[in-house]
Amino acid sequence: MENSTYSSDLSSTTMNYSELSPGFFEIFDQLAPQISIIDRVISPIFYIIGLTANPITTKIWLSRKMRKNNSSAIYVGVLSIVHTIFLLLHIIQELNYAWGVSSYTRMSVMCEVFNMAIYVPQYYAPLLVLAFTVERYIAVNHPFVKERFCTVKRAILVSIGLLIFSLQIASLQTYIWRYHPEEGMCYPPYEVENFEKIWTLTTELILFMFVPVCVLVVNILVIKEIRRITYQSALPHQTRGCGGHTSTITLLSVSFYLICTLLPASIVFALQGVIKPGQTADMETMAADPVWKRYLQYMTIRKIVEELCLSNYSCYFFIYYITGESFRKEVRKLCCWKFFKSEKDKNTVTSKSEYTLVTTDNANIIKSDKGRNYAANRPEYIMITKDNTNKHENSTAM
Repeated sequence: MENSTYSSDLSSTTMNYSELSPGFFEIFDQLAPQISIIDRVISPIFYIIGLTANPITTKIWLSRKMRKNNSSAIYVGVLSIVHTIFLLLHIIQELNYAWGVSSYTRMSVMCEVFNMAIYVPQYYAPLLVLAFTVERYIAVNHPFVKERFCTVKRAILVSIGLLIFSLQIASLQTYIWRYHPEEGMCYPPYEVENFEKIWTLTTELILFMFVPVCVLVVNILVIKEIRRITYQSALPHQTRGCGGHTSTITLLSVSFYLICTLLPASIVFALQGVIKPGQTADMETMAADPVWKRYLQYMTIRKIVEELCLSNYSCYFFIYYITGESFRKEVRKLCCWKFFKSEKDKNTVTSKSEYTLVTTDNANIIKSDKGRNYAANRPEYIMITKDNTNKHENSTAM
């Protein structure tokens, strides 16, 4: 979404004003320098965060331990890969539009291929979020069918299917974008201008407005069911089966973060057809022109919203770390942060061995090492240590 709301309008603006004086970049630098500052300062921060955190996130979620019987780990792991690819492509795009460095816009094939490539992760990411949101809905609201629909194999197949679908939609960008050697620029030609506007508006509304709204509705249904379950004290707060090690609160947080970043960008995109720049003239005249003032104010707000949208591709690591206990443990293990052990970890690990409390009901008979049977009228508890020695304690129910 960040690219589509940005590049399509910017390319048309560049096409209309590139040969005029003052130039497009000069207008922004002179009349609204904050626009360039936002692009050149905030975007690199998200690049550093995302390109550092996303590979760590991918390694953890797609590790054998995390993805075993945990279909949600497949979705979030693939999502991290998609975010990494998008950030790398966005750097190339930002060199062209924010810094004025020609990257892919001076090559015939790269013009079409690049615009297709950068749209794929933008289409793919919200569809992945929708997929694991629906899966979470099945796990929480229809637990009796979760073993059938919430499997690792099905998650892989769904991810592949959504990727193929995203590639098919993005492939039309190769038809929309053209390289113009006489100008050395990359923009949609005049004959496809109407198709480009209709197609872009349709895909934007479906993938970046309708899909987040669907995610919101499904999340509301999940939250209502969790509240009902909690009220009845029938099941624990964290539903297992589909998620395994992935808590419901983690996936809900990711879904809501997607909604908070994509919906404002969709609204800003809808306004770009209404708010247009004024007539080009000298700087003083444009600075006093109310049409240009309104347009520059819109572009400033738009840049802020776009940076918020860009954070969607960089900051999921923090959501996973804050809301997911198993993810935190894997991060500490991966980064060797032993001194960051929580108080809960310290209490469960003694200096000599670790203990696991196993309960047995009245129907179970446990043999002691002496060979006698304990047929109890009350539950028994066994302390099992790592050195394979068993300590038996008879106790009443807690």
